Amino acid sequence: MLKDTLHSNFFQLAFGDGTPKKALMTALVVGTILTLINHGDVILAGGSINYLKVALTYCVPFCVTTWGALHGKRVNLSAEPQTN
Repeated sequence: MLKDTLHSNFFQLAFGDGTPKKALMTALVVGTILTLINHGDVILAGGSINYLKVALTYCVPFCVTTWGALHGKRVNLSAEPQTN
């Protein structure tokens, strides 16, 4: 029963309690740092950058933060005593 509850509430866990906002802020900070590290020389030289790679550079920290929050919430839910 608990397993069904955890899977049925996937979107509520992933997108509730401010998780998207936290993930967005993390993606902006980490994505910007990684973009500067990986593409800074091309940007400063005025060269052409691969916008798909830059977009993915921001998507990865967003997804990782969301997944971490989801996993943490699921662990907390599974640790709570069951009421029958």
